[in-house]
Amino acid sequence: MNHPPLAALAAPKGTQSGRRQPQSAVAIRWHNDGVTPTDIILHNRSRQLEITFEDGRTYKLPYEFLRVYSPSAEVRGHGRGQETLQPGKREVTITEVEPVGRYAIRPTFSDGHNSGIYSWDYLYEIAVGQDKLWNDYLARLAAAGASRDPASKP
Repeated sequence: MNHPPLAALAAPKGTQSGRRQPQSAVAIRWHNDGVTPTDIILHNRSRQLEITFEDGRTYKLPYEFLRVYSPSAEVRGHGRGQETLQPGKREVTITEVEPVGRYAIRPTFSDGHNSGIYSWDYLYEIAVGQDKLWNDYLARLAAAGASRDPASKP
């Protein structure tokens, strides 16, 4: 399969930068060596990122899952045991996605979070471990007496 290079995303027609605004479904296609995606599609209605890797495996990752497992220092801390629980993210969406070189993407979430750089290796790792990671997250929320639902606004 011959896909346009990731560089084709650098300046989509009608934009000033390489940033893309999600629509109901946006496809990003490229090909590289290693554990890299061949397709990424944002499904905004279902709030899922669908990702297909070179090995043929396809995963659907909820935006909430991606947000609570952001690889950013804000979420993961700077070392083991410094993770910060991310409650109230059930309704989060992705408002934009930027390519980062040829190795990652940086999504911007509707809560303003945009410091996570999701490498292909990291996306593959969390996709494969999604069920366990999600159950761990739910258990940590329950232990903290926290909720997936956003806090009520006064």
